[in-house]
Amino acid sequence: MTTRDIIVIGASAGGVEALQRLCASLPADLPASIFVTQHLSPSARSVLPQLLDRVGPLPARSPADGDPVETGTIYVAAPDHHMLLREGKILMRRGPNENRTRPAVNALFRSAALAYGGRVIGVVLTGLLDDGTDGLIAITAAGGLSVVQDPDDAAWPSMPRNALKRDHVSHVVPLSGLGDLLTSLVAEEAGPSIPLPDEYRVEDQMAALEFAVMDSEIITPGQPSHISCPDCGGVLNRIDTQDEIRFRCQVGHAFTPLGLAAAQSDELERALGIAARTHRDRIRLFEQMGASAHMRGLPRAEGRWKEAADESSRMIEVLEDAMSTLRKTATGDDVG
Repeated sequence: MTTRDIIVIGASAGGVEALQRLCASLPADLPASIFVTQHLSPSARSVLPQLLDRVGPLPARSPADGDPVETGTIYVAAPDHHMLLREGKILMRRGPNENRTRPAVNALFRSAALAYGGRVIGVVLTGLLDDGTDGLIAITAAGGLSVVQDPDDAAWPSMPRNALKRDHVSHVVPLSGLGDLLTSLVAEEAGPSIPLPDEYRVEDQMAALEFAVMDSEIITPGQPSHISCPDCGGVLNRIDTQDEIRFRCQVGHAFTPLGLAAAQSDELERALGIAARTHRDRIRLFEQMGASAHMRGLPRAEGRWKEAADESSRMIEVLEDAMSTLRKTATGDDVG
């Protein structure tokens, strides 16, 4: 009997503690392989494999590119690398960022759905925005199961809450019950694997390429959206599959709707910050010119420079109010 022996887990903010609690609750004889993507800083050394190895009975490590898949092992994505699955082996690749992250949850989930279909259990834990939603949709469409941490139980509820806004979730549980649920699910017979639309396979191929050697033969799926990519400035294609929308540019950068909105907010905040700094520099210039006019006995010129400085001060207030508004709308909890 073929069972559900592939578990893929995605987490972001608050994920380290959640993953430790989950791994501590799993049995030593769990007949499955577990793959974990936790959003990480690309430049930092991750100690997550050691933490997960220490708290529970299952061994945990970061795999190397091409490592075989072994039952009873927890594999943890390394910083700045997507962890992708193929039948019987693991890929670690520096493909294009997805939602400005690498490793990306959706990249792992998508590859698992394509490689293992009905054998996959996808799990979304605590985190920001809507990362993991597209991946769970792919897993369910391929015949697998999807599990979401109860948002009321999550340190950061955005990821599980946004996943639950779609109708593809099989189970919703608090973290305390997740270990028992997975233990029972992996003993079940896997359902039939269902082929996914070609768009998923193309995107998986893009994630598996080294970013510096993108294959010109791969054509980005979807249709031009007339929206520019926040990462490279190219045109984003809009991809509609399984009643879900996502975006990807010709270079390969990928975004969910909330991920794209957050990236645009980052760009706006950066631009507003530059504008505010420029106005502060203008105030210094205007004050110096006003002082010079005063020393030379030119009151009208002094008044004009003061008016210009006052106008720049008002512009700084407007810009700072706009930046504050952007920060308040960053997580997307209330977006349908």
